[in-house]
Amino acid sequence: MPYPDLLVAPMREELVKLGFQELRSADEVEAVFSASDDPTLVVVNSVCGCAAGGMRPAVALSLQNGTKPAVLTTVFAGQDLEATQKAREYFTGYAPSSPSIAILKDGDIVYMLERHQIEGRYPQDIANDLTAAYDEHCAA
Repeated sequence: MPYPDLLVAPMREELVKLGFQELRSADEVEAVFSASDDPTLVVVNSVCGCAAGGMRPAVALSLQNGTKPAVLTTVFAGQDLEATQKAREYFTGYAPSSPSIAILKDGDIVYMLERHQIEGRYPQDIANDLTAAYDEHCAA
């Protein structure tokens, strides 16, 4: 059973305010992921404390980098069940992880930051990992 909308609305809003497009269905995920040739950031959002205290603040910090993905997307684990499952189909070689952050290029995963790499870390440290990935995979 998905989390109630009222519970997750503020957590969704944190990423939407940064310019993220919410993908709430499998069709939306497929349409965006298959249509974009540009690097696509996929944030699997979550209600957990490591998403609130580490992942979402780190994503906000990372977007201050000069180089960043052209397309910013998010799915919400525990609420957008179909969309999350469809996004995870693109994360070949990785177990389901919430929260997590991926970069896709031409529909293929080129970078993944899993929950175990987020939990217990400071946002700035996570942001440093993300900006290094942006510089490597998103530069023109």
